[in-house]
Amino acid sequence: MSARDRLQHLFRERALQFGDFTLASGKKSTYYVNSKKVLFHAEAITLLGDLLFDATRDLDFQAIGGLEVGAIPMAAAALTAFHRNGRHLEGFFVRKKVKEHGGKEQLEGQVNAGDKVVVIDDVLTTGGSVVQAIEAVEAKGATVARVVCICDRLQGAREALAKYDFRPLFTIRDFGIEPPKA
Repeated sequence: MSARDRLQHLFRERALQFGDFTLASGKKSTYYVNSKKVLFHAEAITLLGDLLFDATRDLDFQAIGGLEVGAIPMAAAALTAFHRNGRHLEGFFVRKKVKEHGGKEQLEGQVNAGDKVVVIDDVLTTGGSVVQAIEAVEAKGATVARVVCICDRLQGAREALAKYDFRPLFTIRDFGIEPPKA
């Protein structure tokens, strides 16, 4: 079984839930992809790091990260995979809300003006969360080289990210689910 097939299996087994859910986008859904049930599993996070490496290794970039909380373990997994493959990268995360103490930074990590970065997220519906991370990166003067998510729910994220190189590892169809009609 390939790394992608195994990770898909783990997501199907551990992350998919059915019921009545309200998503971060505010949309209602009969299913939920709870990626945290997978992101804190040793085999899954290792596989994810390898897939993030594969999805971005063609790029010349300096940092990888995204919006808290989902992007934090994802960035750590990617950084580990890049390190194993002899490439030095920085990681970062974007706070949903600027903290009131310390440096009062929204973006934590080493991202500088002129850097090229990959923005990652776990599950995208409309893309609003990842756009928040992109805005923080661009406010630092960095450029987004690619946006990668684990699962695109096919409900508007691609359209919201039209000016970026957007590459989901999976879409909701890979899990046997059809997105609702618009």
